[in-house]
Amino acid sequence: MSAEVRRKIGVEEEFHLIDAVTRRLTPRASELLDRLAGAAYVAELQRCVIETNSAVHTDLTALRADLVTHRRIMRTAAAEIGLGVVAAGAVPLAVPAEMEVTETPRYRRMLADYQLLAREQLICGTQVHVELPDRDEAVLVANRVAPYLPIFLALSASSPFWSDGTDTGYASARTLIWQRWPTTGVAPPAGSAAEYDAIIVDLVASGVITDPGMVYYDVRPSAKLPTLELRICDSCPSVDTVVLVAGLFRALVERELARSRAGVAPLVISPTLGRAALWRAARSGLEGDLVDVAVPAPRPAAEIVWGLVDELRDQLDANGDWDEIAVLTERALELGSSASRQRRALRRRGRLTDVVDLLTEETASLETSLPKVNDPDRTLLHGYVPIVVERNDTGYDEAVQPDGRPRPEYVEVLTGAAGLGSAALRQLQVAIEHEQSVQGMTFRVSGEGRAQLFPMDVLPRIITAQQWEALVPGLEQRALALDAFIADVYSERAVVRDGIMPEEVIDRAPGLRDSGRCAANSAVRAHICGVDLVCSGDGRWLVLEDNLRVPSGIGYAMANRALMTDVAVDIPMPPVRDVSGMPDMIRDTLLAAAPPAAPDDVCVAMLSSGWEDSAWFEHKMLAERAKLPLVRTQDLAVVDGVLHLHNGSRSDRIDVLYVRMQEDMLLSSIGRDGKPLRAGLLDAVRHGRLTIANALGNGVGDDKAVYAYVPQLISYYLGQVPLLEQVRTYLCAERDQRDYVLERLDQLVVKPVDGFGGYGITIGPESSEAELNARRLELLAQPERFIAQDVVALSTHPTFDGTGFHPHHVDLRAFVHLRPGPAGPTARVAQAALTRVAPAGSMIVNSSKGGGGKDTWILE
Repeated sequence: MSAEVRRKIGVEEEFHLIDAVTRRLTPRASELLDRLAGAAYVAELQRCVIETNSAVHTDLTALRADLVTHRRIMRTAAAEIGLGVVAAGAVPLAVPAEMEVTETPRYRRMLADYQLLAREQLICGTQVHVELPDRDEAVLVANRVAPYLPIFLALSASSPFWSDGTDTGYASARTLIWQRWPTTGVAPPAGSAAEYDAIIVDLVASGVITDPGMVYYDVRPSAKLPTLELRICDSCPSVDTVVLVAGLFRALVERELARSRAGVAPLVISPTLGRAALWRAARSGLEGDLVDVAVPAPRPAAEIVWGLVDELRDQLDANGDWDEIAVLTERALELGSSASRQRRALRRRGRLTDVVDLLTEETASLETSLPKVNDPDRTLLHGYVPIVVERNDTGYDEAVQPDGRPRPEYVEVLTGAAGLGSAALRQLQVAIEHEQSVQGMTFRVSGEGRAQLFPMDVLPRIITAQQWEALVPGLEQRALALDAFIADVYSERAVVRDGIMPEEVIDRAPGLRDSGRCAANSAVRAHICGVDLVCSGDGRWLVLEDNLRVPSGIGYAMANRALMTDVAVDIPMPPVRDVSGMPDMIRDTLLAAAPPAAPDDVCVAMLSSGWEDSAWFEHKMLAERAKLPLVRTQDLAVVDGVLHLHNGSRSDRIDVLYVRMQEDMLLSSIGRDGKPLRAGLLDAVRHGRLTIANALGNGVGDDKAVYAYVPQLISYYLGQVPLLEQVRTYLCAERDQRDYVLERLDQLVVKPVDGFGGYGITIGPESSEAELNARRLELLAQPERFIAQDVVALSTHPTFDGTGFHPHHVDLRAFVHLRPGPAGPTARVAQAALTRVAPAGSMIVNSSKGGGGKDTWILE
């Protein structure tokens, strides 16, 4: 087919309008339309949406140029009045009550008739028109192309979030919203235009719709133009996706038209299967399986998409489109769906504004094609060499050497992962997230109403046997010294008497509690400790923080291992240490903590604040696997000096209470009998009838100012040389040290002494001048609330970002168990550790700041 007889194509695109400051949808379409000349820009049902109409073209290059021009003109006009423009099926920031329907009689009638459907129509689509002047043929071809529509939906999927910011779990939530209208979905089969038009006349006569323009079938003969119209697609941030869809749809129409004229039977599938295939495309996009409707069976999206492209080779060649469509297909599959990119943007820092910014940037991009990924060696490590060069070789990556080659222990795993390719790894990431959802593997950020999945990266972290064996003695040493310190704090305070630590450091500690004195005779206070480590060079580990109250993470470490062994089976795993025994280790440690008055059949229970706790998933998992009852404060009561668990008609004694909630919350709670628990609990602990693990008052050992003295504590209590380094720390309560910090504020990390979860931290090199000035005022007003530390060059680790592996900062939480022994407490390090991963561009690994995790492989 020559260029002169190629079928004309045109595109309608719908765009969301957002406030450039808040990034929320804004109903200012009429204001923007006043600045846009010509019929190419029109209003839509909602006043936060504008539609553009391209001219008709026979050439994809001309179509692309037309689309880019319309976007540029609209973006420029919008920017002049403080608006942004987004092409996506939906955007995650909106207040539906603020949205308004466009003031025309037709749209007001639609609002009155359809109510919720019209009010929630905060969605945008892309429509592609292909020239077909014969309406009889248009109806027949519409029936024939219907089985292939899920492919176009998957390519365009760009609406994973609903307007309130909720992750819907779908790649195209727009499809779910759209299909609620009475005339959407696959068109009813018709053998001619007359038969089709009769169906539409009956619909209008029924009163369900008011005119033929309200027929919104996924593909339909246009009511106004001599075209066949594709309506299934989300709005597409990338112009290239629009061009890809338009070129493919034109080729599909031409093939089915030719086959219809030749009498070739169409592919016929049941309406049920067609709807199921569309649902699967809306659910998975390009990151999961699609339905091969010809079989039917699930198959990877890449296979389904390439299958259609290859089938249409003759038509694409005839249109002169093959080369461009092949390139665009390859890059679309390499980069994945817009829905996937949006979710990755949210995971980086946990900010929905980042998602909107990504969509705005992609919508505004005037590139002639999707970005290429520079990976000639197919290692997926294209994010590495530039970063090392920028850092002048001062950064340390645990898996990749400065020359870009994997370190020896990572050769097999990196080669295996790269061999899968980015598309397969994205599918693996989706499979992991699905399994996390099934298991309820979530965390809850303080102040947020809904729990989120705890992101797990597909590439594990390897700790060699030599590295681990070097760490273990230092971890044990540190836990024993801190346990001795806490015991000393609540008794004679010999550490102060002997001049090792100033008493004001202890007294200023926010974690110091009078309640800590009730366990003065306990053999162990820090039963299960968490120690956060960072690697700053080959074999050089530093302690970043100690956690002696309620250290969490061991359950997530176990869950990560299960996901790698059950889901990520294609990534080769060397012999690694087994983590399945961790619940038994916890149970044994708690049994060993029983008070002297406990009978032989020691009863242990785990206490949680419930589903609102950020680690509720871990509490449930550990309680179940360690065979411990999981209780709430309202289940407990102290009777005759003994703590009891009331379960229906039963009342069981509790000897050891493994507390997974903050001390203040526990002691302010009301028990089952309606009485405050505080007095009874403290009395039971004081008289040796109950052990609380970890002990009350342990927060004094978590204090950031106390951290500065831990090397001296090791020497003082254990008579040993510290085996692990820690970060140089400055006590801002000391005038000279505060002044030093103020002079170098842009070079240091400043932390609240009682901080946790990454809150309140100022990282000097990453902070703005305004943030530094605010912190400077705080240091001048209340210096005792802060410590400062040198910036540590945290190691990085390859982390999958959708197209390849890029360096993200990581830390490591190890767990140390202390048990009573004849010569004092003994220490044992758990053979499982939690790797936490910082978002891109950040050094804060906490999940509350957008961080995630990795499976940690401690090699045998």
